[in-house]
Amino acid sequence: MSQFKDRQKGFENKFKRDQEFDFKVNARRNKLLGLWAADLLSLDGDAADAYAKEVIASDFDEPGDDDVLKKVLGDLEGKGVETSAHIVRKEMDRLMSVAREQISSEA
Repeated sequence: MSQFKDRQKGFENKFKRDQEFDFKVNARRNKLLGLWAADLLSLDGDAADAYAKEVIASDFDEPGDDDVLKKVLGDLEGKGVETSAHIVRKEMDRLMSVAREQISSEA
């Protein structure tokens, strides 16, 4: 019986680590996306960092990535930057890979 409990505990610990990893990757992707958008919005330095934090925070509005997409797309379009949901989504996908590599190398 203790082998079963040990195995169950091992799976639970792995699940927890995987969830934490995914959370960190998603937050890093959102930060990178915010910095990418800040560049398009001609923000730099502290203003770019503050905008990236806004993008990270926007991910807590609703489940999934749509809240981040709406935030960035709305801000870009609001400032007259020529873009589309497809372009932003494509950048989100690219940056997800970058974020995953960065977080993996830090661990």
